[in-house]
Amino acid sequence: MRPRPPVTGRGIFSGTGVIIVGLTATLAALIFPIWSYADRSGTGVSADVLNAQTVSTQYGPLSALDRDFITRVRLAGLWELPAGQQAEQKGTTQAVRTAGQHLVEGHTFLDQRVREVAAKLGLPLPNQPTAQQKQWLATLNAAQGTDYDSKFANILRLAHGKVFSVVAQVRASTRNSLVRALADDANTTVLDHIRVLEATGYIDWDALARDMATASTPPLTGSTAGPGPVVPVEPSPSATYTLPPAASSPAPQQP
Repeated sequence: MRPRPPVTGRGIFSGTGVIIVGLTATLAALIFPIWSYADRSGTGVSADVLNAQTVSTQYGPLSALDRDFITRVRLAGLWELPAGQQAEQKGTTQAVRTAGQHLVEGHTFLDQRVREVAAKLGLPLPNQPTAQQKQWLATLNAAQGTDYDSKFANILRLAHGKVFSVVAQVRASTRNSLVRALADDANTTVLDHIRVLEATGYIDWDALARDMATASTPPLTGSTAGPGPVVPVEPSPSATYTLPPAASSPAPQQP
């Protein structure tokens, strides 16, 4: 029998190195999924966004994201409610007219809710749709017949799909009880509208998927301002429906 060669320092070092490498690889495998999940865009709200320009209220902290959401709810009513009324008149099928009715009822309710919330928090609200929303209304005004049905269903479905993700983000992260309740109402309303728009049978699913993949919803300009005096707004320019002013609710009481 040949004698076993003596164990050298190099051999010990080599064996220890293999063990260290193995432990490092195992640790990396455990850490990587956590790191990669936390770093992915869209999986949550970063601390910077959550705390950006956050102010204290008697209903809980109010973040810039919360204020942006409140503004978006008001803006949705400023153009989707007139669009819904138009669909009740111009829709060529009962399904399109029903979708229009749901938009009118839903945004009448949400506009009342958002004005109540804004008044309690001392936030100003817009009284004009955005440039993009005005363009959508102009497109619908010019369309007729089945072309109108298709444009109405697809434009409104795309808009609701964008806001649906915003509602979910706010509902998951807000620390303000008023905003949380408004997000619940908005979630119910938006989902109802998505369903009735899809029920028209006009949705171009391929185009919708492409548009949603490239869509972005940046914060609205000026929406990060903190609470202050409620600024009265003029009624909506809609010819058939006038939205009440944003300052119709009593001014917030100091805690």
